[in-house]
Amino acid sequence: MDIKQLKTFICVAETGSLSAASDRLRLAQPALSRQIKLLEHKSGAQLFHRSVKGMTLTESGEKLLSRVSGIIRQLEQAVDEVRSSAESITGSVALGLMPSINSVLAVRLIEKIKNELPHVTLRIVEGYSGNLIEWLHRGDLDISFLYGPTNDLHLWCKELLYEDIALISAPSKLKGLGKEIELNDIAHLPIVLPSRPHGIRILVDNATAKAGVKLNIAISGDAFEVLKSLVKTGNYHAFIPLSAINEELNEGTLEARTFISPTIKRQLILAMAPDRKNTRATQSALKLITNEIEQMVKEGTWKAKLVAS
Repeated sequence: MDIKQLKTFICVAETGSLSAASDRLRLAQPALSRQIKLLEHKSGAQLFHRSVKGMTLTESGEKLLSRVSGIIRQLEQAVDEVRSSAESITGSVALGLMPSINSVLAVRLIEKIKNELPHVTLRIVEGYSGNLIEWLHRGDLDISFLYGPTNDLHLWCKELLYEDIALISAPSKLKGLGKEIELNDIAHLPIVLPSRPHGIRILVDNATAKAGVKLNIAISGDAFEVLKSLVKTGNYHAFIPLSAINEELNEGTLEARTFISPTIKRQLILAMAPDRKNTRATQSALKLITNEIEQMVKEGTWKAKLVAS
């Protein structure tokens, strides 16, 4: 099997079109099209649905992507590792982030790695926990943030911190309530929540079951930015980690109230696949990411409690 064909296939699958893949790979579209057709001929299956809107994977294409994407990344990393010298760390690192982490951390990490590891390329991949775990095992990600606890993940894990999941509301919508509340105080409010198996939904469901409270869930939705927008209308309330709305809290466009009896907290961890040898680029990025989060907590940018080392 031709590695060039597989790399072309992966790029087209990721970008969704020959034109976008052509820009990324800096190769002419006809050449890319030939590579895809040759690969389809060798595999004996159609790999893409083609339309004026772009190219989407067929079932056979999805199966091939799940088998080869991690392998190709590991081959590329092996070459990067050989190229790296003691003086210069080079390579690429794919980091998985949940949407609520992306908003507070992504830009800061990209700038940090650009400054301290100038020859390392950081690729941010956003997804929910289930997808991120699958991509770690498949080899598409080197490191990923995940929700704890670490039981049954079958991954190498480093516990980072605990932070509050708070009730988020538009300003002045709950004047009668203080900054610390109980679940029973808000049982009548229209709530927007992500659906299961989203990590925050599981935490909220567990807390309400423990408190014997049934919430008024008006809307279920998994798009993080949509949840925030619904809350800003003033018609709904949501459960969101404090770190994910730090900017809105400072601007006064949202309000937050934390819970007591029971508290609702999430544990954040970093995870890597246990069966792969990490490159110097991955190891250096992991150390930098860990140090940066510790710094953010200590300076108050990330309101959380660090897990003792």
